[in-house]
Amino acid sequence: MIQTPGFIWTVLFFLLAIGPLIFLHELGHYLVARWCGVKADVFSIGFGREVAGWTDRRGTRWKIAWMPLGGYVRFAGDANAASQPNEEWKELLDFERNQTFHAKPLWQRAAITAAGPVANFLVAILIFIGVLAAFGDLQTPAQVAGVQPGSAAERAGFKPGDRVVAIDGRAMDRFSDIGHYVELRAGEAMSFEVERGGATLRILGTPAEDRLVDRFGNVIKRGLMGIASGPPVLVKLPAVELPGAAVRLTGDVLRSMVDGLVQIVTGRRSVSELGGPLMLGKFAGEKATLGFASFIFFVAAVSINLGFINLLPIPMLDGGHLFFYAIEGVIRKPVPPQAQEWAFRTGFVALMTLMLFVTFNDLASFGLWHRLSGLIG
Repeated sequence: MIQTPGFIWTVLFFLLAIGPLIFLHELGHYLVARWCGVKADVFSIGFGREVAGWTDRRGTRWKIAWMPLGGYVRFAGDANAASQPNEEWKELLDFERNQTFHAKPLWQRAAITAAGPVANFLVAILIFIGVLAAFGDLQTPAQVAGVQPGSAAERAGFKPGDRVVAIDGRAMDRFSDIGHYVELRAGEAMSFEVERGGATLRILGTPAEDRLVDRFGNVIKRGLMGIASGPPVLVKLPAVELPGAAVRLTGDVLRSMVDGLVQIVTGRRSVSELGGPLMLGKFAGEKATLGFASFIFFVAAVSINLGFINLLPIPMLDGGHLFFYAIEGVIRKPVPPQAQEWAFRTGFVALMTLMLFVTFNDLASFGLWHRLSGLIG
């Protein structure tokens, strides 16, 4: 039986997973900023007090801070890590002001801001290219090889040999596409477009809820139709097809994340399923225990997650800045500083509240509250 790694190894694998991804995210901001002629004052991995660092010949302070749950690049003219302008930047000499972030045209500021999440998606794509090149691509047609007796599929009228073309209008190219769509929709009625004997049918089905407990004790809820696929085929892709397959795989992971978030927002999934850094560390240790391929695939998924979260239109995140830039592009002038200040303060409170909430969920998943209640009782 595979055992969960100890605390020290879990922390180590967590840092190995998240540290490089944070660095590459911030490096995306930094490199595009340099290309646009913006000077970086600070490049930090982590927040809080500096643990180690150095200053390069361009005057950028590269540092590692004690709390490694994020990072930032502070550009010339920034008052803080959220890239709000300080009060003195307009009074700088022309050549100095031209090196500041806020002196740049709108499209350059947007490009610098978007570069971090884009870097995360590119990292995931490169990882998937390596995985696909090394192990090949598992391809299974979206065809029903068998129907489980008494299952939701049998009640809906599925037959062996049916080919699922689309679900709720979304194309299903592979059997895994069916699984990704169905597993997030337990108890939800959905419309299947099916090819059977040369004819196209529309079948209405509702996945049953299935609960799994993995080898580490994590409870996973998913929708289940009860259809079986044929045997998968491991296909060695030619080099020219690897980027496209990696992009498709990245899209599949991103689509699952978006679907899960929509379901939580709309109340179809419990907010207790949201995890934070403690749960991320636990998963990092578990995936590392399962082997290098499992761990590196997990790192790619985390990278996609970082890119996706940072694109959400929440002040303090990259998506919040891009939202303000979109408004600026429409109204042809920057959003008033007072409105930005209010939004960033609100965003900071919202992010801190979310961090506390997911940490509470993490501790609950570890059974801490249950054990405390037992001690008190």
